Amino acid sequence: MKEKVELLKNELIEKINNVKSIKDLNDLKAEYMGKTGIITELQSGIKDVPNEEKKEYGMNVNILKVAFNENYESKFKLLEEEEVNKKIESERIDVTLPSKKIRQGSKHPMTRIQEELEDLFVSMGYDVYDGPEIETDENCFQKLNLPLGHPARDAQDTFYLENEYEAFLLRSQTSTGQVRVMEANKEKGPIRIVCPGKVYRRDDDATHSHQFMQMEGLVIEENVSLADLKSTLEIFCKKLLGEKTEVRFRPSFFPFTEPSVEVDVTCFKCGGKGCPLCKQTGWIEVLGAGMVHPNVLAMCGYDPEKYQGFAFGVGLDRFAMFRYGITDIRTIYGNDLRFLNQFTKGDELDEIK
Repeated sequence: MKEKVELLKNELIEKINNVKSIKDLNDLKAEYMGKTGIITELQSGIKDVPNEEKKEYGMNVNILKVAFNENYESKFKLLEEEEVNKKIESERIDVTLPSKKIRQGSKHPMTRIQEELEDLFVSMGYDVYDGPEIETDENCFQKLNLPLGHPARDAQDTFYLENEYEAFLLRSQTSTGQVRVMEANKEKGPIRIVCPGKVYRRDDDATHSHQFMQMEGLVIEENVSLADLKSTLEIFCKKLLGEKTEVRFRPSFFPFTEPSVEVDVTCFKCGGKGCPLCKQTGWIEVLGAGMVHPNVLAMCGYDPEKYQGFAFGVGLDRFAMFRYGITDIRTIYGNDLRFLNQFTKGDELDEIK
């Protein structure tokens, strides 16, 4: 028995030394120490050994088991260290190689226009209100002096969740935020807000989109006039389009304001001299505005005999197109990286003049 154990011991040591991988080492462990392994069967065979020989038999089998475990552990550590070293070598970074260029993003032109206008109006004492995009027909039309069936609704044909006589729709203007603020103002005191956000109309061509960005402003005070509106919009247009910009009011019609005006600015490209962009007129229409209609004030809880107000609506997409020379509004929402990569943090108005 002693000679057999010695032979098995030398054999397993030789096999362990010749193993080249942890997988092969584990296979060898199963061969010797598994349920049907050589050493396991020797241990199980002790029941068939005469009693007087059991002690010596057990000692020899234990010597074989200890020898295997010691050599196995030693070999396992060696192979594990070799694998780690190989992995480190294969994943080594050559710091002398040129680095990979990291693509740097920039703010979307619409985000930049919106933030610029918000900063401007906040500096003028306005608050920024962000209302929900899903609105009621009452807030979107009725409380803005546009009852059901009113023909002026056609110009703001929107997306109803069911039909025109259902309660909810995708807002066609951010004026809904103005209604909410007026109703929430329980004290019915002065208001000065701008409401930016996405709006939805059933349009889709080079200059119109079914989804676009708008910012509307509202001021309600006891002594406010059309002159206040004009001075506010002059500051706004000069800040955004340049100090030489002139502002012109033209009479117009909006159900929620009276009187109502269309606002033009001198063409930023030709300076008012006339060019293809302004169709040789020297002027470009940029927004609509007017004095808040007494019916709107009354429906939102304000006394039209005590308070007056003015409101204006700006298409942020149009200003982005002016600012960055964008010819098709649909590219703004196309998620094309070639388009977005044109805009960096250093863009200024001078770059398009």
